[in-house]
Amino acid sequence: MRIIKEKKEVHKDLFIRHIKTEEKINEKEFIINLIMRYALAFLFSLGSFWIFYVVFTPLTFYPSALILKILYNATIEAPFILLGKYTVFIDKACVAGSAYFLMFLINMATHGISWPKRIKIVLLNFGSLLILNILRIGFLAILLLTLPGLYDVTHFIFWHFVSTVFVIAIWLFTLKAYKIEGIPFFSDWLIVKNMIKKKR
Repeated sequence: MRIIKEKKEVHKDLFIRHIKTEEKINEKEFIINLIMRYALAFLFSLGSFWIFYVVFTPLTFYPSALILKILYNATIEAPFILLGKYTVFIDKACVAGSAYFLMFLINMATHGISWPKRIKIVLLNFGSLLILNILRIGFLAILLLTLPGLYDVTHFIFWHFVSTVFVIAIWLFTLKAYKIEGIPFFSDWLIVKNMIKKKR
């Protein structure tokens, strides 16, 4: 039984599907598609991701407020939620615009997805991230009321780590559900590299 493969063989096993893809692509179409995808990612990054905050701030605030109103008879005074003796403010950190951008960037940086399918995936990913974020806010609000001593540390962990975990989990689910073979950034780089080699 062979346990260790040579480096070249491992490389071949890991990336053979990308090499096959490169042989079949139309170079002109690929370059146009590549420019469009990364141009969109760049445009959506401008203004500190303002477009994500414009879209997702109300989509995050009102469902979260409604859940807390049902559970704890909270009072809604946008952009604040009056929750017992606490006043909850849904700020940019709560909306997690950077997480939406990261999700969008991963989508745009993945080769081998048609535009209709890509749009569908982006909407699904954003919807999933929105739902998880609303649940996160609800959980933190409940924690604030029931175990306030744990709120600060839990909020810190959620703020710095959980949004990224959400993005990774959603993308891994997307890979399996849509049978996506492209690797963000790497597949594009591999194709461009081979195109350059062919022209030498």
